[in-house]
Amino acid sequence: MKRLSYLSVAAILGVTMPQISNAQNGGLPATNPFYAASKLAFEAPAFNKIKNSDFKPAMEEGMRQQQIEIQKIANNPSAPTFENTLVALEKSGQLLSRVSHVFNLLTGANTNPDLQNTEAEEAPKLAANNDALYLNTKLFKRVESIYQKRNQLKLDAESKRLVEYYYQNFVQAGARLSDTDKETLKKYNQEEASLTTKFGNQLLAANKAGGLVVNDKAELAGLSDAAIEAAAQNAKAAGLTGKWLLSLQNTTQQPDLQLLTSRATRQKLFEASWTRAEKGDANDTRPTIISIAQLRAKKAKLLGYPSYAAWKLQDQMAKTPSAVEQFLSQIAPATTAKSRQDAADLQTVVDQQNGGFKLAPWDWNFYAEQVRKERFSLDQSQIKPYLELNSVLQNGVFYAANLLYGISFKERKDLPVYQEDVRVFDVFDKDGRYLALFYCDYFKRDNKNGGAWMSNLVEQSRLMGTQPVIYNVCNFNKPAAGQPALLSFEDVRTMFHEFGHALHGMFASQQYPSISGTATARDFVEFPSQFNEHWALDPKVLPHYTLHYQTKQPMPQELIEKIKKASSFNQAYVTTEALAADLLDIQWHTISPDTVIQDADKFEADALHKTGLDLPQVPPRYRSTYFSHIWGNGYAAGYYAYMWTSMLEADAYSWFTEHGGLTRENGQRFRDMILSRGNTVELGQLFRNFRGHEPDIKPMLKQRGLLK
Repeated sequence: MKRLSYLSVAAILGVTMPQISNAQNGGLPATNPFYAASKLAFEAPAFNKIKNSDFKPAMEEGMRQQQIEIQKIANNPSAPTFENTLVALEKSGQLLSRVSHVFNLLTGANTNPDLQNTEAEEAPKLAANNDALYLNTKLFKRVESIYQKRNQLKLDAESKRLVEYYYQNFVQAGARLSDTDKETLKKYNQEEASLTTKFGNQLLAANKAGGLVVNDKAELAGLSDAAIEAAAQNAKAAGLTGKWLLSLQNTTQQPDLQLLTSRATRQKLFEASWTRAEKGDANDTRPTIISIAQLRAKKAKLLGYPSYAAWKLQDQMAKTPSAVEQFLSQIAPATTAKSRQDAADLQTVVDQQNGGFKLAPWDWNFYAEQVRKERFSLDQSQIKPYLELNSVLQNGVFYAANLLYGISFKERKDLPVYQEDVRVFDVFDKDGRYLALFYCDYFKRDNKNGGAWMSNLVEQSRLMGTQPVIYNVCNFNKPAAGQPALLSFEDVRTMFHEFGHALHGMFASQQYPSISGTATARDFVEFPSQFNEHWALDPKVLPHYTLHYQTKQPMPQELIEKIKKASSFNQAYVTTEALAADLLDIQWHTISPDTVIQDADKFEADALHKTGLDLPQVPPRYRSTYFSHIWGNGYAAGYYAYMWTSMLEADAYSWFTEHGGLTRENGQRFRDMILSRGNTVELGQLFRNFRGHEPDIKPMLKQRGLLK
């Protein structure tokens, strides 16, 4: 996932906050670590000098500075030009950018009550600051004037793209509204920022409080000794000595459900996940998400659109909600039919074992794992010893990037980090020159948001002379002290996925920060990340990182072949749970402003029934109440992007298979035509240039075993 936050000023519109010019820092003391650009390599943050109390004054001074800069641009008596308007905007807001990037990272990956309070206080102010930019009438007139003359100006292709980009953002943000409507929109934006922040804090607390506490070790039968010890350590850290705590990840299904032999424990763990944010307490998110959805519908009406999705999708590849629904409708029938067939097959297994019960959601992964073992003779306990985290990272993720793109990595210990588990790597280009700085933070913590994501601490920009500083955050189980971090193959895919985002940012080669790297449409940005997952199973890569953590012996070829054969197993289930989430998102964001939602649970149930995805054994990947992608991380009306970009990546990968697979030549072509282009070319054209035709859905369906 490419993560956005309201606390990045332009993130409300789905754009990337630039790294920009120096300005006098007003009353901000020079001792504040954000006062000036960091002196560390790549302008990396000096985390060892940053205190919680530094953020608020730096943010507020950053907003003050940016408003001065905006007024200067808007009130410039000279005729509007590309340089004195758009380049000036690209150079504005440096202080706010510095502090927002670090704040966004910490509130997502290492938060605390002080940061949460600051987040709640500053979110509406930052929304107002954003509005002061995009709802400035004088500034819009300057941008509009340049846009209207863009074909007559002697602009290079990237500069022309920047003109179009700014104009679309201003219009989408409401620049054409009346003054009265602009004031209403400002109130909506500030209210949405507050509600979104509230949701994030509620969910973090709900996840922390929602884990399953187990009193009897026997209830954990099926888990490995290391996993049981880790659960004991989790409980001890929570003040529950002598008990075991199974922490929740952000998805509906939990990894331990495929291993726990006690059906009662499985049910309790599933229900802890399913109801984590609907306990009727202060962490119950249902009133919050209803308020967000209804507010977004009102905002869309004010902006002249029938729904929030119609407003939000206009700058995406899909363009309209109907295009999204049509796309998903091509997948749903085959997927749900296969899921029903798979459910019947699993019920047969239950009956053969005299289970005496009807298959439930908490049973699916447990019995699917049995089928996997029987069909492919594949046991996760056989695999994990060969998937030690550091080997996966260095001998897998980094190795594949070296084979494809010629880049190399060297860990460094001299830069400060924000948490002891975080690691930092220099990234060198194929010619040995510095390319980027990469931070990775892989272990689950109670003060970390669920899921996995990538973002920047510094964006690449030739205009500003900055190189990318990028981070990946995941939520893998941290082993007990002295034990190795052994991953599931799904964890491995996640590492490759997030590093695909990182590569997209590392290879950025743009003049302007606003269209650099991953600053693309939602339904394009997941394309490079999902594409990168393919290399986890590539025959040149897989044997290189699957080394037994004790013996250092390579994984037996027989086991490798089993993994490959099993790679498409259970894909109908995975696709169905994702489709359910896709369509839940669209249903929430196509309500009219007159829609009254009194019961979030009923709305969800009705939405799933309406779309034919109310399969009792296959719950949505995210329930509405903990669907952080759409309520807090910038994917509102955009969660379909994962499925859409799966179509793009499968089609692009088919090009690789047609042209020799993993080679430096092919990698360079992908880098040159996709990964290094940022948002400088219309994204559909960018794909067509690489593939030679419009995106074809058939490779994705074949890849998922849904088309023969």
